[in-house]
This record gives sequence, C-alpha cells and structure tokens, in this order.
Amino acid sequence: MKRRELREHIFELLFRIEFNSREEMPEQMSLFFDNLETLEEKDQAYIEDKYSRITDKLSEIDKMIGETAEGWKVSRMGKVDLTILRLAVYEMKYDEDVPVKVAINEAVELSKKFSGDDSPAFINGILGKLA
Repeated sequence: MKRRELREHIFELLFRIEFNSREEMPEQMSLFFDNLETLEEKDQAYIEDKYSRITDKLSEIDKMIGETAEGWKVSRMGKVDLTILRLAVYEMKYDEDVPVKVAINEAVELSKKFSGDDSPAFINGILGKLA
C-alpha cells in the first residue's frame, strides 16, 4: 500500500476518536480493519503504530494547533479539519521520515478530499505558520 493510502486510513481511524471514548477505540479499530478488504499485516502494523504514536502526543499536538490558529479554539474546529491537522502536525514535528513540505501537501490533499471548500486554505495557513 502506498503512503498516501496509509495516511488516509490513519486519518479515518483518528477521526473516530471524535465520536468514541478511549475505551471504545480497540473495538473501533477492530471494526475498521475488518472492513478493509485487502490489507497486508505490515500495513496494518504501520497504521496501528502511527495511530498509537499520534494519540500519545495528542495533547501536545492540540496545544500547538491552538497556539497557532489565531481566533480558533481547537474545540471549535471542524472535526475533519482538526483530524487532518493532528496528523500533519505529528508528521511535521515527530515523524522524521516525512519531510515538512510533504506533510503540509498531504494534509491539503486530504482536506480537498474529505473537507469543505475553505479547508485547504485554512489547513495550509495553520501548517505554514507551524513550519
């Protein structure tokens, strides 16, 4: 599976955090992976590992987003945009395998696919300030 596909799956899994408690997430992960038809073990391991690393740093990531997004509280952001930002901020600040420009570009592409018309500019602006 290509990195872009893996990133989309991580995004979809992270999005579930907004609607489920931490205690429910193991079951949600199981359901998520059961619905993926063709998934190699190494890809599932990659998705699970990155998901876990992001959720471990969630409070730090949210703090960075909140400090950077002038006039926006993290709690008031759209759930799709917030999830995209969380993934991108993690990649920019903690994932040495992903160059900053790639993390920003991929976040903008995710927002074009999953969010509203104004989201790519919003996400690009916040990530640009963070970079």
